[in-house]
Amino acid sequence: MEQIERISKMEANLTDASQAIIELSVAIEKYAEVLPAVRELNEYLGSEDWFSDRDADDAGELPADLSRGVLSEDGIWNVLDDSRQLNIRLLEVAAEFLKQM
Repeated sequence: MEQIERISKMEANLTDASQAIIELSVAIEKYAEVLPAVRELNEYLGSEDWFSDRDADDAGELPADLSRGVLSEDGIWNVLDDSRQLNIRLLEVAAEFLKQM
């Protein structure tokens, strides 16, 4: 019975790992596709364009139905910080895995 339990456990491990790897691969590809947008947001925040756009919003010069979350410092900053933290976590997970191999 011990052998059957071991094989069943390893089969479950294989299934779980395979699924997680597939899901992570898809997520990493999606993240890689938006990295240029993240870099662009980083350049935009605090730039002359950003200040000009924010001033136009403050002056009521922008359409009322225009989404303007990007004009909030916190909105962009949170995305940049989340991206930075995600990159650190990816490095930590990869390093830990490689140490164990």
